[in-house]
Amino acid sequence: MTVRASDSRKGALIDFIQGIYGPPPITLHRPVFEGNERLYLVDSIDSNFVSSVGARVTEFEGRLAAFTGATHGIAAVNGTAALHTALLLVGVERGDEVISQALTFVATCNAINYIGARAVFVDVDRDTLGMSPEALRSWLETNTRCEGGRTVNVATGARIKACVPMHTFGIPCRIEMIAEICAEFGIALVEDTAESLGSYVGKKHTGTFGQIAAFSFNGNKIITTGGGGMIVTNDGEIARRARHLTTTAKRPHRYEFFHDEVGYNYRLPNLNAALGCAQMEVLPAMLKIKAEVAARYRAFCSEQGLHFIEAPAGTTSNNWLNAILFDDRAARDDFLKFSNETGVMTRPIWRLMTELPMFAECQQDGLEQARWLVDRVVNLPSSVPQSEFERLKP
Repeated sequence: MTVRASDSRKGALIDFIQGIYGPPPITLHRPVFEGNERLYLVDSIDSNFVSSVGARVTEFEGRLAAFTGATHGIAAVNGTAALHTALLLVGVERGDEVISQALTFVATCNAINYIGARAVFVDVDRDTLGMSPEALRSWLETNTRCEGGRTVNVATGARIKACVPMHTFGIPCRIEMIAEICAEFGIALVEDTAESLGSYVGKKHTGTFGQIAAFSFNGNKIITTGGGGMIVTNDGEIARRARHLTTTAKRPHRYEFFHDEVGYNYRLPNLNAALGCAQMEVLPAMLKIKAEVAARYRAFCSEQGLHFIEAPAGTTSNNWLNAILFDDRAARDDFLKFSNETGVMTRPIWRLMTELPMFAECQQDGLEQARWLVDRVVNLPSSVPQSEFERLKP
């Protein structure tokens, strides 16, 4: 059963949250700096390498790639820049179309638009909140044709170049099936892994199913570099191009300045990477603690007859943001008002991209499940509790 607006359980839920996090104000997801962050920052300052050249950048890239099982990591200034670059690297061009999901953060679609490409939206699965492989296949079979070895949108004549599913709140979508469909139709798979560091399908990390993926380390993510993002890939040539393109397309030379194409000033500064290196050291402990918090939410919701959203069998979520389902929009809004007025930060899921003016005219498949979820999903506080900080000490 889902939560009803008139149900006294909303008060019990707030009390339960305060039992985990203490008295208000309680934020949705706060950063935690209990490791070597200060030490590594001072070390970077003392080295005089504070911008995009520095040992910590290389170290952070190596740590992240090793953790995910990817061969290469290329650090960027933020997740949107990483995704923009990833789309360029798989060959998305102006006038192309990119299939994504309307239930996502706006950065996913902004990155597509930066290139002059256009998003096409297919529905999500209700349990994963991520792209539905059935919806993807249905749209492709109904709306495209093969033309000269390319998949082309019958209605627009545009090439369908890439597909960008997103692992919502760290819950893996059905990425294996999506990868098979993309391969069948000759479409590049670019994973938006902004929220899913530490999430797995079986024993395989999200971001390693397609040609390339983009992570985010914004201040509200499971680990943070203040800003920051990361491209991961197993393709050596793509990795080489990623480093070149994000470093203003400058050819390496001791003193000459020669840029062989339009590039981007997208490389992550060494100071931010220093934070990332320290955060990677405590990531395993953070994942364990967040799994314990999620388990407490799950048990409470089960006892109270509430619907806690959890990862499907065979997958592991990083539990970045915990969420519950309400009966309808009125019940959702009632709880959002009640909780935030008590100083407990909760939030709804994003507005669908098709409800934003810049994407309102994009082609879509009706988005039945996405619309159902928008009316019902609420995120709950999901930080590492302060009582657990000692477990994060090196």
